Amino acid sequence: MTKLAEWLAGVIVITAIWFSCLSNDIILNSHDLHSWLLPFYGVIAFGLYSLVVVLYRVFTFNDCPEAAKELKEEIQMAREDLAKKGFKFDD
Repeated sequence: MTKLAEWLAGVIVITAIWFSCLSNDIILNSHDLHSWLLPFYGVIAFGLYSLVVVLYRVFTFNDCPEAAKELKEEIQMAREDLAKKGFKFDD
């Protein structure tokens, strides 16, 4: 099953549950206003979840000093090669 099919199945299930709440087929012992606002609550929850995931991944991002050193060496080698070919750098 593709990711698209998984997401569509989830959306269909959630929509079916929401419509059954609106038509009072499922009694949640809550006010009708909250039944109408369930999609809004879902969007807010998804936004908060996304924010937490992005912040977590940003704060736990790993530095790689070896790769940075290697990249600086490659840049220096490229500068030397270009200088041999007559390119002048303004530092």
